[in-house]
Amino acid sequence: MAKQVEIISVTPQNIEAYGLFCVKDKSNPGYASKRQWFLQEHPRGLRLKILQSGSGRQLGFIEYATAEQAWRPVEAPGYLFIHCMYIYKKEDRGKGYASMLLQDCVEDARRGGKAGVAVMSSEGVWMAGQRVFLKNGFRRADKKGRFELLYLPLAAGTPPRLKNWESPPSAANVGWQLLYANQCPWHQKCAEELRAYSEETGIGLQIATLAEAAAAQAAPGGFGVFALLKDGEVVADHYISKTRFKNILQKLS
Repeated sequence: MAKQVEIISVTPQNIEAYGLFCVKDKSNPGYASKRQWFLQEHPRGLRLKILQSGSGRQLGFIEYATAEQAWRPVEAPGYLFIHCMYIYKKEDRGKGYASMLLQDCVEDARRGGKAGVAVMSSEGVWMAGQRVFLKNGFRRADKKGRFELLYLPLAAGTPPRLKNWESPPSAANVGWQLLYANQCPWHQKCAEELRAYSEETGIGLQIATLAEAAAAQAAPGGFGVFALLKDGEVVADHYISKTRFKNILQKLS
């Protein structure tokens, strides 16, 4: 298997050749947003690696950063933190590809003298499940709601933990708000759809883009890079469609 696939590190120099994996169409506005975000974060330690077959077919990817620059609400000093890891086609799953990407990240942490590798998992949507991480020696460190923090220590120290995103809503947070970051290329499409529907219906949705990792770490909701709020309370913690937004509005009206 190792001879049939290779792991490619995407850099500012080769990004046009290899792309961003999770959005293929370069005319998609989300591609440009994610590309700009990648170019901003790469000098700060962000890494995107694509697993590619010998024929050039992209099979999966992993994205990680130093925990200090992670776009998730975590505290893991000295760790690398995995944002995303995904094997795209079902036919490619169960072949050890995810473990291959994961072990490459672990070796990167070991070479860099890091304390370990951490990742947020969930059996729900938009997050990797626990199985592959536990299989590769990760341990459970913390849990809030559907989000669970796993870690693989490479040195003695304090286990990482999740930040508290469940603080009481502020009196200033009235009405509908959408907070999102371009860490995920599909957030812009969602924001545009929800903005258009908000203008159509007059609900007054306020939209803000999270521009720095610190803002994502302090954002409400476990995902960090997306939160739809009503009067300060999170009603969706991941990308949603316009139809889902309509359903939420009907439910809360």
